[in-house]
Amino acid sequence: MTRRLHRLRGGDKRGRAEAMPNPAPPRIFSPARRKSAWERARIRQQQDGAARFVIEDMAEDFAERVGFMQLAPERALVMGLLTDGLPGLENASHAAPGDFDEELPFPGGPYNFIASFETLATVNDLPAALLHMRCALAEGGVAMASLVGAGSLANLRRAMIAAEPDRPSPRMHPLVDNRAATALLERAGFRRFVVDSRALSVAYRSLDQLVADLRDQALGNQLARVSPPLGRAALERVRAAFLGHADEQGRVVETFEILTLTGWKS
Repeated sequence: MTRRLHRLRGGDKRGRAEAMPNPAPPRIFSPARRKSAWERARIRQQQDGAARFVIEDMAEDFAERVGFMQLAPERALVMGLLTDGLPGLENASHAAPGDFDEELPFPGGPYNFIASFETLATVNDLPAALLHMRCALAEGGVAMASLVGAGSLANLRRAMIAAEPDRPSPRMHPLVDNRAATALLERAGFRRFVVDSRALSVAYRSLDQLVADLRDQALGNQLARVSPPLGRAALERVRAAFLGHADEQGRVVETFEILTLTGWKS
């Protein structure tokens, strides 16, 4: 399911005698659950064996891009988990993801570089959040945002549908695909931008391990609509459906599609 795009609030519609207000964006995600998920992930990251492959992949990719582009920003802002000590960004300011408010301008700007690790994936007004990011940049500044994209967790999605085939409750997030991300950057006013994606594959022998890995990295359920807990029978159906896609070695290979959005303020 791809997140539906919506118009930026405050835009005008040409060709009409009177401008009509754009509706508020749908409330898909809960800011309170979002903040709790990031706080839980921050605590879980302090434990031995905590999963961090998604956020480490994003951090390593950002470091490579900063090096390739030979960026040496005087003022940088980094948002996400495990962001300390990134090469070229050792002196950057850091923002706690759970405290990020999508409806407010970014504090402390202007910045020459802004990096976001998964923090934009569960905001209700993603075009406005990207607009605030662009406005917080100095002229010539660069913004990068990585998030888990629409090609992710196909086996988990099929398993969750199998648990409640008649009337499934919303338990999985809508995700942004490459085409939508490109349109979002253009809507936010970036005139130069690039969107690319890559696949990160991880093998699992149980559904429970996948769920734990998602919680470790703040990738769990943050939907505004709270669904009732799965009963024992439904949970067993999910587990069985998930393992129904296992290979000969009993492993289910799950894919995380990582989208990276890069925009220049020029």
